[in-house]
Amino acid sequence: MATKQFTGSPEDADLRRADSLAREIFSDVANKWALLIIEALGERTVRFSELRNEVEGISHKMLTQNLRMLERYGLVERTVHPTVPPRVEYTLTEPGRALRATVDGMCGWTHQYLGHIEAARRRFNV
Repeated sequence: MATKQFTGSPEDADLRRADSLAREIFSDVANKWALLIIEALGERTVRFSELRNEVEGISHKMLTQNLRMLERYGLVERTVHPTVPPRVEYTLTEPGRALRATVDGMCGWTHQYLGHIEAARRRFNV
């Protein structure tokens, strides 16, 4: 699939349009692994293995794919240190840190309403 190109103004980035670059970005970034990676990176620089340990349940392949996607969107910066073996570190960029504020809000919302959601799910499944 070809990457969409955005040639208009930010106001023209309409998530409701199927061909919108904004929708592609939203779809890619709003997946469970990307959100968990962004949250785990926080304000620090983390090695790949540390990140994999922090994001419980993520496979090596999914972590790699999501880090590449986040790097492609300019949300994560990857630094390779010339050592043997190479040491690779990841950190959020300024746009990534801005997105993390939104992710933090979603985490807070989840904690605040978890009891309500669990009760609704129990009622639904009865």
